[in-house]
Amino acid sequence: MSKVEQTIDVDVPLRNVYDQWTQFEEFPSFMEGVEDVRQIDARHCHWRTKVAGVRREFDTEIVDQLPDQRIAWRTTGGDVRQMGVVSFQPLDEGHTRVRLAMDVEPDGMAEKAADAMGMLDRRVKGDLKRFKGFMEDHGHATGGWRGRIRPQDADTARTGGAGTGSMTDPSTGSTGMGSGPMREAPGPAETPGSTRMPRETRSWELPSDDEPGMP
Repeated sequence: MSKVEQTIDVDVPLRNVYDQWTQFEEFPSFMEGVEDVRQIDARHCHWRTKVAGVRREFDTEIVDQLPDQRIAWRTTGGDVRQMGVVSFQPLDEGHTRVRLAMDVEPDGMAEKAADAMGMLDRRVKGDLKRFKGFMEDHGHATGGWRGRIRPQDADTARTGGAGTGSMTDPSTGSTGMGSGPMREAPGPAETPGSTRMPRETRSWELPSDDEPGMP
């Protein structure tokens, strides 16, 4: 399992930076090797990538999402096995620090060779630089979703598929991400003038005011 961690400071306010990261279908605009991301619902996406000349398709699930603080995910099926968390820290009113940490299982000779040469680290670093450029060029988010997804509600009762097995949460060092049915928060973007795929509305609850952020 390869661990990657990169950090970058973006000259844009926290809310706009966080909101833009929730626009998963726009990831190909700044992520190298990501050909397409299709959002299925509030928690799930289907990805098509081409890395080191190898095409992969896989599914991801968000297991923890707290507006303006963090988004954590894991793979649940397909050709890729990974989990990670992106966290957001306000530096002042106009600047935001973005930290991306991932655990990735290279698969195949080409990907293992690329990992051995440090290409994954460089690719993630490049992705964050392109995201910084994207945000600073636009100055605002193209959309946003500010619902709450809780780790204790994530469904870990799976058998088979790329998302099974023990993986270490790069944000906490623990394995697994909770159990039980997921509650989805309501509604699409709050960013004015944005367009966004509607998300399914179900029962939900607001996070408590004293809920801790990233360690």
